[in-house]
Amino acid sequence: MEDEPLFYAADPSHEPMRLILFQRDDCPLCDHALALLAAARAPDFDSVWIDDDAQLEARYGARVPVLRDDDGDRELDWPFDAGALAAFLRG
Repeated sequence: MEDEPLFYAADPSHEPMRLILFQRDDCPLCDHALALLAAARAPDFDSVWIDDDAQLEARYGARVPVLRDDDGDRELDWPFDAGALAAFLRG
């Protein structure tokens, strides 16, 4: 039997979350966060690299990877695990 996903997509009649993953180039922690998002079957998200943006670097520098729910104005900072990610995705 296959493992059950940590997250099930929301009801298709509802607007999906607008998620953004802030990350760096060549970032093993970011790669780990991407793997957790895939395992959780997270909704589609945008990736934003902070490396060449002074404003984003100042805001997210030591915190990346950071998953942001743009609609709910919430952020999930690293370190996070599957459980914290699932709770964040549930809202």
